[in-house]
Amino acid sequence: MAEPSKVIHIRNVGHEISENDLLQLVQPFGVVTKLVMLRAKNQALLQMHDLNSAVNVLQYYTSVQPSVRCDPEYLSSFLFWVLLRGRNVYIQFSSHQELTTTDSPGWKSDQDSQPNRILLVTIHHMLYPITVEVLHQVFSPYGYVEKIVTFQKSAGFQALIQYQSRQSAVQAKSSLQGRNIYDGCCQLDIQFSNLSELQVNYNNERSRDFTNPSLPTEQRGRSSQPGYGDAGSLYALQASGARVAFAQVSTMMSNAAAIAAAFGGGLPPGVTGTNDRCTILVTNLNPEKVDEDKLFNLFSLYGNIVRIKLLRNKPDHALVQMEDGFQAELAVHFLKGALLFGNRLELNFSKYPSITPAADTHEYAGSNLNRFNNNAVKNYKYCCSPTKMIHVSALAQDITEEEIVTHLEEHGTIVNTKLFEVNGKKQALVLFESEEQATEALVCKHASTIDRSTVRISFSQLQSI
Repeated sequence: MAEPSKVIHIRNVGHEISENDLLQLVQPFGVVTKLVMLRAKNQALLQMHDLNSAVNVLQYYTSVQPSVRCDPEYLSSFLFWVLLRGRNVYIQFSSHQELTTTDSPGWKSDQDSQPNRILLVTIHHMLYPITVEVLHQVFSPYGYVEKIVTFQKSAGFQALIQYQSRQSAVQAKSSLQGRNIYDGCCQLDIQFSNLSELQVNYNNERSRDFTNPSLPTEQRGRSSQPGYGDAGSLYALQASGARVAFAQVSTMMSNAAAIAAAFGGGLPPGVTGTNDRCTILVTNLNPEKVDEDKLFNLFSLYGNIVRIKLLRNKPDHALVQMEDGFQAELAVHFLKGALLFGNRLELNFSKYPSITPAADTHEYAGSNLNRFNNNAVKNYKYCCSPTKMIHVSALAQDITEEEIVTHLEEHGTIVNTKLFEVNGKKQALVLFESEEQATEALVCKHASTIDRSTVRISFSQLQSI
């Protein structure tokens, strides 16, 4: 039986599984100091920073992940398998207590890169949005920052930071490696890039040339610097979680922290907060019952809508442009697979950064029915997948439960209702028999009129009345 070790042995690693795939399995648990890929044997060795981190990896995958199974024959030796890219990957403690360079010529560490004035920065546990401005404020205390380019890769959110001098880059790496931009998250993993010069074509939210402020901006959503996505090493050496306070970014953090707080302290699982694609392609719609306003009523639960277009050549397809990428990511996350008019919705980010205004597009940018015009952060806490319960607000003061039921009952079986008052305003909860019925009521009756009042409807996260 293998003794517990800070070296993790992974078997059945096929060619389709990359180093980043393996690193992503263990990144949440601590620093990875070495990685050995034994391609000829379909195996890999990962060395964690300490024994406790390695133990946490195996304990987590035995108790939390639904795709993990325990092999009873090897229970005492801590052997488990994880489904990774369709392959059963076996994980256990290695017989090695420490990896050395003699174990394999293919091992990697941060020492392989030579000092350079350009840094490759990977940000782990990114709960809050990171912008060019935030990065500049974090890195500029160590020297003059000339250029910054950001991009999204499989390793996560990354940035290239170019200093005027190599000495500044060395000092920044030494001071910031392993630190957090915000308390408890956004950990900095810094390596030296192998590039000699960054080419910046646009000054916008994704790239900046501080030596040339006259550069043009660019249409939101396009890749600022094609080609940089593969620059430098992609080896993700995760940070130790040491805290660092940056007073300069406190203002930016306050809004991001409030958004995270609305979700209970962190973003929903699977939501990165780094998406910049604002347009969503919605497919498998019921073309006989869906129109632009009904889609607006549904998607506006997750952010402000700019415009919507039904594709006439593909009647079950539509494009929905949200106000920003974060709101689009929330919509995709919460609505993918939802039932609407008998069809299960499919949602993906569109290749188009925006919808071109035309006669067949519906504009919603100036609509007062957009739910995130005021106090947007507060509205995030109401974001959820469709439920059986809807919340109806902006009701007339003399409304009755019977009137509410009459207005909504054509969309399904109403199990229960409750009329109540908050701060002098009448509101109601209506429980349907299924999520699909509640969704239909919402998309059809949001912004409709009951007793001379234009009502607002959203999903409630309550389980019962």
